[in-house]
Formats: sequence, C-alpha cells, structure tokens
Amino acid sequence: MSIEVNNLTKIYKQKKHQKKIAVDNISFTIPGGEIVGFIGPNGAGKSTTIKMMTGILTPDNGSISINGMNFKKNRKEIMLKTGVVFGQKSVLCWDIPVIDSLKLFRDMYRVPREVFIENMDAFIAILGLDEFIDQPPRLLSLGQRMKADLAASLIYNPDVLFLDEPTIGIDVLSKERIRHFIKKINEERHTTIILTTHDVSDIESLCEKMIIIDKGALIYDGTLPQLKSDYRTTDLEEIIKKIYLAGEKRYEKIC
Repeated sequence: MSIEVNNLTKIYKQKKHQKKIAVDNISFTIPGGEIVGFIGPNGAGKSTTIKMMTGILTPDNGSISINGMNFKKNRKEIMLKTGVVFGQKSVLCWDIPVIDSLKLFRDMYRVPREVFIENMDAFIAILGLDEFIDQPPRLLSLGQRMKADLAASLIYNPDVLFLDEPTIGIDVLSKERIRHFIKKINEERHTTIILTTHDVSDIESLCEKMIIIDKGALIYDGTLPQLKSDYRTTDLEEIIKKIYLAGEKRYEKIC
C-alpha cells in the first residue's frame, strides 16, 4: 500500500498563548512494498508525524492518503490494514501470557484459524516466540517484549507497518533477529514499512529510501545510495551528523 502525505502541519498550543510548530508543511510519498527510514534528531517531529499517519493525532493542515483512503472517510478500513509498534509502549496486556494477548488480537481482527496458525509458526521460527509465549510481558526482557509486540502487530497481516524505534535498548543478537524478521516480512508479504530509529545499523540493514526531518521541516527525501553519493562517502553516521549540524547552524542564524 502506498502512502501520500501532502502539506502536513501540526501546531501545539503552549502556555501564554504561544504556539510550537511540530510539523511544518511537509509532503512526501512512500511507494507500496518499500522499507523507508524516517529519521531526525530528538524533537524533530518524527513521532508527531507517525502519530498523524496512524490516525492517533489529527493534523491542523494537510492530508494523508493510504492507498487512496483517508482517516475521515475510511478510518476502520485503514486500521484493519495498519500495524503499529512503538518501541517504548507495548500493546500487550501486561499481566496475562503473551499467547492470550495474541489470541485476543486474533479475535478482534477476525483472523482466520489457518492464517493465525501460519503466522504463529513464522513468529516461532524467526523470532523464537515459543521461548516466552506463556509468560506475561511484565516478566520479559525488553528484547522479548519487542518480539512479542512485533507478533501482535502482524498477527492480522497488515499491509502497512509503522515501527517507532523497534530496536531501542535491545542487545545485539536480538537486534539482528528483529532486523532479519522485518526484512523477511517485507520480502514475503510486500508489507510497506516505515521505520523511525536512531540506530544507523537499522537503516543500513533495512532501508533503501530515507526521509529526514529537522525542526518539523523536510530535509531529505530520496534513496540511501543517492544520499551517500551526494556526500561522497559511505559513512552514513557521518552524513547524518553533518545534516543535523547544518540544521542547527541554519536555525541559529534564523534566531
């Protein structure tokens, strides 16, 4: 499923009638079936944009189209085709076994029995879900909980998956397993994946296209190879540092 964002704007009201522009009139297109890295420094507007793209927040201006549908007219249809994982917030029931949460999602989304079994087999094989499936999330490590959250977001075969820092605070081996799983889901199901992360290795391993924002404004929209070509280096971490620093200097001059 493709995603089109046009002139998206979000303004937060602060004390003493002051306003803060969190997202400033940005536009971009995400083709169906791609993994896109959506990055920016802290406070850049990434999470606000993702929340608008998932229907959690309503934009003050602009539009979001997911496969030709919008939240005003097609909220239910979009929700049935969209999966979301927020790295620091779990969708799982905290005190019941993971398997019971997954069965709850199965019933909520009316997942056919054969699809549920097929997905569970995949989650067990790739994520090692069987190692902790009978335990409640409160007893799991961060890496285990993230794997369970990924399973919950994909149990109903969504066409679009939003991943907000899915590898934050996770050990190296778990990161590799999660990256492998994300790549496999994309290849086999052609799931459109939007990934926000501060981990350069996530981007290098998974993303062909990148969108960079800073201070709510769009800084770059293009492919990873083109970005490296523009900066004449393959060191992505160094490129990102230069982009962020240029943004800071630019805004210092404006102020």
